[in-house]
Amino acid sequence: MSERKLEPWELLERKELGDFRIFRLAETRRRSAADGREHSFYLLDTPDWINIIGLTPSGELLLIEQYRNGTDQITLEIPGGMVDDGEDAATAARRELEEETGYRAEELIELGWVEPNPAFLNNRCTTFLALGCRPEGKINFDPAEDIVLRLRPMEDFTQLIDTGDIRHALVLAAHDHLQRGISTGAEWVKLLP
Repeated sequence: MSERKLEPWELLERKELGDFRIFRLAETRRRSAADGREHSFYLLDTPDWINIIGLTPSGELLLIEQYRNGTDQITLEIPGGMVDDGEDAATAARRELEEETGYRAEELIELGWVEPNPAFLNNRCTTFLALGCRPEGKINFDPAEDIVLRLRPMEDFTQLIDTGDIRHALVLAAHDHLQRGISTGAEWVKLLP
């Protein structure tokens, strides 16, 4: 095992290649701190994301079905989306939950975050647990969204992953945050329905 300490590569140049609404594409040129070699990298500069594990007072999990262009498939997911400029992650979570499902949460708890792909993305995705969700809001889909709400018992969450009904990597990360909190006896576990 090497005792060498890694250091970030020095940024030499950054070229903006395009702005595509949900991300900006840039090319960066960097120099290795270890040996001085230079290399070009591509970066998708994108807003942070959030996803929400929403639970009704009776313990139903809020799931959404929607079309995904990347895979050309209908997917089963939890609500989520981008954090808007000037918005914090919790505000974005409340907004996206209502926009995609029409539900509002009594309580919102941050469970954790992941870096979706640090090789070329510079953002994070934060998972929230939304408790006491009730249909008291207004659905407001984005222009490219067509969503169907599906309510399932919370106990089905793991099974839906095991059967391949849920395949979205960030939903699996959210499930992991939830399960880790449950297995370690996080303070919020006593609030689960």
